[in-house]
Amino acid sequence: MKKLALLATALAMISSTAMAADMAVKAVKAPPPAPFDPWDIAFGAGIVSDYIFRGVTQSNHNPSVTAYFEPRYNVNKDLQLYIGTSTESISFANRAAAEVDVYGGIRPTFGAFAFDIGVWGYLYPGGTCYFGAPFDTAGKAVGAECALNFLPNGNVMKKDVSFFEVYGKATWTINDNWAFTINEYYSPNFLNTGAWGNYSSIIGKYTAPSTVFGTSGVGMYVSGEFGRQWLGTSDSFYGVPAFPNGIKYADYNTWNIGIGFTYKVFTLDLRYSDTDLSKGNCSAFTSDYTAGGTNNVTPINPLGTGSNWCGAAGIAKLSVDLTAMSNLK
Repeated sequence: MKKLALLATALAMISSTAMAADMAVKAVKAPPPAPFDPWDIAFGAGIVSDYIFRGVTQSNHNPSVTAYFEPRYNVNKDLQLYIGTSTESISFANRAAAEVDVYGGIRPTFGAFAFDIGVWGYLYPGGTCYFGAPFDTAGKAVGAECALNFLPNGNVMKKDVSFFEVYGKATWTINDNWAFTINEYYSPNFLNTGAWGNYSSIIGKYTAPSTVFGTSGVGMYVSGEFGRQWLGTSDSFYGVPAFPNGIKYADYNTWNIGIGFTYKVFTLDLRYSDTDLSKGNCSAFTSDYTAGGTNNVTPINPLGTGSNWCGAAGIAKLSVDLTAMSNLK
């Protein structure tokens, strides 16, 4: 009997241990994966010491503020659809109130290659026409507002210089540190001048290892861009006596190089930018209201005014960038 009792006790202990082990396994069973949420929103803001666009200041070398809002829809992990809007403070010759951008496109990814294809609209509300004569060089009436207002240096600018571009970008991410991007933008009517515009560039970026500043959480990158802006012939509004039906804007190269520091959602970018556009051709291209002098005569700028809007510039930008899925949960 004692043997039977001991055997029963042993069996009970083994059974209890097995049940406990089974319960422990069930307790740590992984929960089911969260359902896939395709929607996301990116948004942010920044302040920059000089708003430079393709080597040309848009803010008269003064500080500019910017903000953006971009809803996104992820069809799957390799395809994203998006629309967005952004605003920037500017200082144009026509005294436009601001730059308001509206854009949208798709971002497909194939392994190490990411693409971005879309349309970008640049809107400049609140402008005033500056011409200073009732007719342009081709004899076309420019309107009462244009005839009434003029810039002291003789440059002219339309009331509305809004335009759009179609674009494509391709980024090759070699590894965690190196990436290269090719950009292509085309507008049939750049800045509403009547001239087509085509911009191509290549960007290289090196991202330092996350431990470069120890455990501080500060990251660092170095990047540079080389681009070329091709431009067509304007309409007669921007014509000169030698070219009454419009001027062929000078094509130019632009480049920039800089270093950036990141911490959580913040980025500080320090950059140098420049172009090879002459001061005379820069004045004709930008309608710079601060251009002066008479020693920068070119075929498209017979008055000889010179502009520094296309020259060397140092840029410091502090920005914050967030996404709803990553930062607002």
